Amino acid sequence: MSKRKVDPSTDDDDGSGSDVSFVDVDFEFYDPNPTVDYHALKRLLGQLFQRDAERFSLAALTDLVLAQPTVGTTIKTDGIESDPYALLTILNMHVHAAHPAIAAIAEYFLEKTATADPPFHAALRALFAAPDAQVGLVLCERLVNMPVQTVPPMYRMLGDEIKWALGDGEPYAFTNLLFVSRAYHLSPSEEEALANAAPSRRSKKSKKQKPQQPAHQHAPADGIFPFHPEDAVIKEHALHSLSYALSADPAPREPDAFGLDVRGSVMLVEATRWDALVARMAEVYV
Repeated sequence: MSKRKVDPSTDDDDGSGSDVSFVDVDFEFYDPNPTVDYHALKRLLGQLFQRDAERFSLAALTDLVLAQPTVGTTIKTDGIESDPYALLTILNMHVHAAHPAIAAIAEYFLEKTATADPPFHAALRALFAAPDAQVGLVLCERLVNMPVQTVPPMYRMLGDEIKWALGDGEPYAFTNLLFVSRAYHLSPSEEEALANAAPSRRSKKSKKQKPQQPAHQHAPADGIFPFHPEDAVIKEHALHSLSYALSADPAPREPDAFGLDVRGSVMLVEATRWDALVARMAEVYV
């Protein structure tokens, strides 16, 4: 079922001589569709977990996502039968604690936080063990060229769907939310090279394009950048957050070949912060 359409494309060129052309695209929001979305969603989940994805039984995890089609959203551009370009969903880690993928993900994040962030580790261990805690695993991924402006509507829809599911007595009364994402690290020399290249990139853009909010433009002191810009907003509302090195070794490449130092990212947020988080996301990424 199509939920709604948005057109987050940039304004048309203003005749200032820009050599960049813009294409209008209607992004359609759909419930996850078990009959057509399996392979595309499995690829998106593999992209989310990067080279550690094999630890999580992606086939079983994809089946679990598709088993709750009324909670979660995909974005498509060519109707319900086309492949989704983005996914946002939430899974109850306590209800599915025995599921092989969820059990592996819980153990993975306990492993990653154990030495890197002991307070985060202690919080997760306590939540996973507490009978009255309910942790929602938030999975959000999209193709690299998807505009961030498509994300706030997805989060707003997910909030509505959780409320509707609660009204039907379904187990979505979360106490905490665990957001999975990904990041990359730049060395000082790589940051400098990108900064020097930035003016030439900006000169090719239409003057009508809106800049990002200043609060989200500053380079991080640790050189770790999120792939998803909205992670900055999630981190603002988080009790704990961690960017970590992946466990699997990267594929070998030639010495002069370009490649990003990809990291994983995880953030823990109290469920009571959801409305404020979604409102802030909509405010920043308009």
